[in-house]
Amino acid sequence: MASTTRYIFVTGGVTSSLGKGILASSLAKLLQERGYRVTIQKFDPYINVDPGTLNPYEHGECFVTEDGAETDLDLGHYERFLNIPTSQANNVTTGRIYQTVIQRERKGDYGGKTVQVIPHITDEIKRCMMLLGEEGKFDIVITEIGGTVGDIESLPYVETVRQLKYELGNRGLVIHLTLLPYLQTSGELKTKPTQHSVKMLLQSGVQPDILVARTEFHMTKEVRGKIALFCNLPQSAVVESMDAETIYDVPLMLKKENLDTVVLKKLKLKPGKTPELVEWRAFLSRLKNPLETVTVGLVGKYVELHDAYKSIAEALTHGGSVNEIKVDLKWIHSEDVNPENADRLLGSLDGILVAPGFGERGIEGKVIAVQYAREKGIPFFGICLGMQVAVIEFGQNVIGLKDCISTEFKPNAENPVICLMEEQKQVKQLGGTMRLGGYDCDLKKDSLAYRAYRKSSIRERHRHRYEFNPAYSEKFEAAGMVITGTNPDTGLAEIVEITSHPYFLATQFHPEFRSTVENPHPLFVSFLKAAYQHHQKARD
Repeated sequence: MASTTRYIFVTGGVTSSLGKGILASSLAKLLQERGYRVTIQKFDPYINVDPGTLNPYEHGECFVTEDGAETDLDLGHYERFLNIPTSQANNVTTGRIYQTVIQRERKGDYGGKTVQVIPHITDEIKRCMMLLGEEGKFDIVITEIGGTVGDIESLPYVETVRQLKYELGNRGLVIHLTLLPYLQTSGELKTKPTQHSVKMLLQSGVQPDILVARTEFHMTKEVRGKIALFCNLPQSAVVESMDAETIYDVPLMLKKENLDTVVLKKLKLKPGKTPELVEWRAFLSRLKNPLETVTVGLVGKYVELHDAYKSIAEALTHGGSVNEIKVDLKWIHSEDVNPENADRLLGSLDGILVAPGFGERGIEGKVIAVQYAREKGIPFFGICLGMQVAVIEFGQNVIGLKDCISTEFKPNAENPVICLMEEQKQVKQLGGTMRLGGYDCDLKKDSLAYRAYRKSSIRERHRHRYEFNPAYSEKFEAAGMVITGTNPDTGLAEIVEITSHPYFLATQFHPEFRSTVENPHPLFVSFLKAAYQHHQKARD
């Protein structure tokens, strides 16, 4: 165990989706601004080994790290706020914990002992929780515990926190996030759910050091005092977290509540420099004071669940801020798009983004959306499956290839312009078997991509099994769809563009995973600049 690393554990009570990830990210940002090296990790109580095989309707977006881990979407928030990459070690599930313990048991590592939740499961959780701190790269490790206190799935994690809190002494603390509901009939905030949540945590042997109350209305001094009295805390350790206009307001709100100061005092750490958040404030100022509004249509198959495209939505926010424009994002279900209604659904858009996904459902609508953008000269951006659909549409409607499709949808297609990657042909298992993580890409000069990145070699994250079939590259380039980005080792097509179009670019990789507040992704910046120019032209 590292001798100086501090550990902060964030638990949640009363209800799910209170925003533990945003709380952890905001606190980490404040501590980072004070000069500390901070990282955040998420422990998820579900038994899946990772979220890679989960349907987006189950768990939202699957975020991919540079080292190829398929992780919880909260890791996207961690990276967007801290501007540093996460890894496999930053997301652990119950499935992974049990998988490791069972594998060790099979190898005889436990010497024939009865393997139990305590100490074997909790010891493995503890090992994973300490891992990042032991590397010596971080001064503070923040651990978000998924789920809600009281859930049967979370009990081993809460027990591990109890043990660690005892072992770490003043090098560890617990922050508990709860809900303060407002009862309209009586016109007051009610503290009882928070009291019960803390009581449940106490029953597991964990006394929170700081309580953060999520609320729609400001807490009065009396309410703060009541929570402090019944939850065994000083009033300074009861922190208000008001509903915010945007998630990017939260660090400033928590700074005003002195959360970072209270944390450092409890951890016996120096206050460091005062967080000025200069770049953050500049970003927020541009975000809240746009010069113009552009309308972008996100065409996808999971649009009713916005969390399925969380990183794309945030990358559009980042890119919009750079261009000093507000992005009015229209969520368009690809199954709803057809030739009869395309003009009504897509005609008023300044930009069209066709989103990633798997499976055949909604593909026809995506093809129609690509065709509409291509023929009407509307700026187009395709990501992963969005690129594959762009290739299919071009092959069908420009080159005139009969039965032009992906082998994902039709294995025996006459013209498989998108086909299974060679190394994927023998793969039977789904989990963690795709092309995952960061890969290099060389860019052609004088391309849209080169002008956006301003360099000839880049590295981006992937999550796919199918690729552009290189047997068709000459036909496509002759017809006007040019491969402007390729992997230097395999020659795989990474980016395609239509040179005769005002802005038509599609990527096999996922640029949204690398966009942060301090470093908005250049492709989103350039796409939104093109959308703004289209908007101006349409208005003139």
